[in-house]
Amino acid sequence: MPDVTITAAGLRIVKLLVGNPPRTVAELTRAAGVTRTAVTEQLGELQAAGFVERETQRPAGRGRPRHLYRATNSALALLFVGNQRLLVPAIWQAVRDLGGDDLIKKVIDRVSRSLAEHYNSKITAKRPRERLRQLIDLLTAEGRLVDIVEDDGGKLTLYKRSCPFISMAGPHLYVCQVDQKMLGAVIGRPVRRGSCRHEGAPCCTFEIAVR
Repeated sequence: MPDVTITAAGLRIVKLLVGNPPRTVAELTRAAGVTRTAVTEQLGELQAAGFVERETQRPAGRGRPRHLYRATNSALALLFVGNQRLLVPAIWQAVRDLGGDDLIKKVIDRVSRSLAEHYNSKITAKRPRERLRQLIDLLTAEGRLVDIVEDDGGKLTLYKRSCPFISMAGPHLYVCQVDQKMLGAVIGRPVRRGSCRHEGAPCCTFEIAVR
């Protein structure tokens, strides 16, 4: 899910939809106690962000179509992101307790390989530099905010300004290792993790020597 913000009014609409049958604009207007225009605007923004989807029901005979709105799974994740911050570190700790560092490494390698296979199936370039460019295009299409900067020596620095794993980072930053290994496997060159937003930096950076 892309990094997006949602207003208090939008969150109120989401809460009215989650766990309920699909609702019309009129039903949401009555439940929210605001104007129809306000509800329509919020629904438009929520649809664009992927938190709400619309279904059109057409009458058997004459009459206007009926639009129904329902919350998506992304809306569920939005409401319970705080629980993810508790659950994911607990899972990592359980893996560590059951198998120690060796099992942690195996899990990181397996998850990284799975993600790399997903992106490799969509990348056609052969050279590392071009593979990196295509990967950035794929990440951008997913809603990531990604920039690439090259210095005079040919070293590329990838700036990941948004983080889809923000709620998954435990104290050992295992998920950052997954990201690093995935990048290296897709690009075909060593990748070194630089700064990290989980450690107080503005964004995560990865350094790639493609020459």
